[in-house]
Amino acid sequence: MRSPTRQSLRTILTFLLLAGLAAMSSQAQTRSVIINQVRLPDEVVLRLEQRYRVPIRDGDYWYDRKSGAWGTSGGPTVGFIIPNLEIGGPLRADASNGHTGVFINGRQLHQLDVAGLLQLGPVYQGRYWMDGAGNIGVENGPMLLNLWQVVRAANQRSGGGAYSSYTRSGSMFGSDGNGCLVFNDPSSHTSATSSGC
Repeated sequence: MRSPTRQSLRTILTFLLLAGLAAMSSQAQTRSVIINQVRLPDEVVLRLEQRYRVPIRDGDYWYDRKSGAWGTSGGPTVGFIIPNLEIGGPLRADASNGHTGVFINGRQLHQLDVAGLLQLGPVYQGRYWMDGAGNIGVENGPMLLNLWQVVRAANQRSGGGAYSSYTRSGSMFGSDGNGCLVFNDPSSHTSATSSGC
């Protein structure tokens, strides 16, 4: 039997060291919060929970830094949070698995997003930008309208009444007529309310 060479011993030791580090890092990471296809380190999740005083469920999410919109990967907008948080990777066009031809900040909107917007007026295919204050415009163009003002005006025209829209799968998007927006998707066990509730 040949004795191991110095090079083979180095290779074995390097492999054992890397395997040990991988085992330690997988044990150390207990949370699974993925934003725009990037898993957040546990300490980042903890810092966000402490700073904003809100629990963050483990899950796979998309987040639009420009507008603050967020949702579960492959799904519609669930709500709005603080914009410009430096978390996760870049927002992808297919983050919501949309096929509507309507893009906001590069994300193609989900059918439920468009259904909710249709409650407010016509929606045209194209590429738009939206900021954290609700201002919207055509990509690289000036502001056209403020979404939050349109929602308030629609509520006033309807006498402040509540409305809702359901899909065949049982998902619901609605408002109480006073600035509270609600979304519920039983198939993904996702529900959320806006900050106006």
